[in-house]
Amino acid sequence: MKKHLEGKVAVVTGSGRGIGRGIAILLAEQGASVVVNDLGCSVDGAGQTAQQADEVVNEIKAAGGKAVANYDSVSEFASAKNIIDTAVKSFGRLDILVNVAGILRDRMIFNMSEAEWDAVIATHLKGTWNCTRHAAGILREQKSGRIISFTSTSGLYGNPGQANYGAAKDGIAGMTRVVARELGKYGITVNAIAPVAQTRMIASVPRDKQQAAQASRGIVTPKASAASTIGEPDDVAPMVAYLATDAAAGVNGQTFLVNGGLIARVSDPAPARTIVKRTRWEPEELAAQFPRTLGLDVPNPAPPKPTA
Repeated sequence: MKKHLEGKVAVVTGSGRGIGRGIAILLAEQGASVVVNDLGCSVDGAGQTAQQADEVVNEIKAAGGKAVANYDSVSEFASAKNIIDTAVKSFGRLDILVNVAGILRDRMIFNMSEAEWDAVIATHLKGTWNCTRHAAGILREQKSGRIISFTSTSGLYGNPGQANYGAAKDGIAGMTRVVARELGKYGITVNAIAPVAQTRMIASVPRDKQQAAQASRGIVTPKASAASTIGEPDDVAPMVAYLATDAAAGVNGQTFLVNGGLIARVSDPAPARTIVKRTRWEPEELAAQFPRTLGLDVPNPAPPKPTA
């Protein structure tokens, strides 16, 4: 099998388990030298252990690949720099950054604490920015590179109980579009993946909510049985590997949904309906016009319960 990433160096954050682990292993199989970054924390961000990162590194090395472990947190600006520096110090360069690291602290908005908001935003949104910021200078100087970040259907479409997670993930999608425009002229591509996979994070969301959310978004899957409507973590890795190759040099600023064998390019936000007048609209005019123009077929994702 041809190794499409021979000679490349990759950093994969949050790669001690789940989706990140599958990505790190596949990139190594494709010839890349990999920095396996993982804090070793629980789903909610508590605790720390080197075990997960070390196990993935050992697995890669046992298969003949090259890898080193890093245990720094993506949420701190200085420690994120250490993650990127590990690639340069260990392998002499950096070519690929995959931002996967994340935590969950689900809570309905009326119960969510400031700490639960801050922790999720810090890990997902700031963490992605931290690592991207430190990698960008290196990639810009060498005029080549791949950045692949992870958004979520929770951010793109919404999911109850995840205001913190959804805000962070939609922020990553927006940042992807902006940074793609900033770095594209230097030969660097920046894309995002919205995975649907049975990880320990999604396992914390009740199954009925998972299925209802997918149905409301029109997400389908080629998997045969109803029990396997959510893909496996390793199913996401091939699309990441492709985006990391030279063959994907023209793919920039895009978001892709990956669920098992299904891959879809998600369109950028665009106007659905428009109304125009030469002067400022009055509230009474909008009340009259909205139902038969902008408001046609507008779904309410959570209509109020009928009163007795």
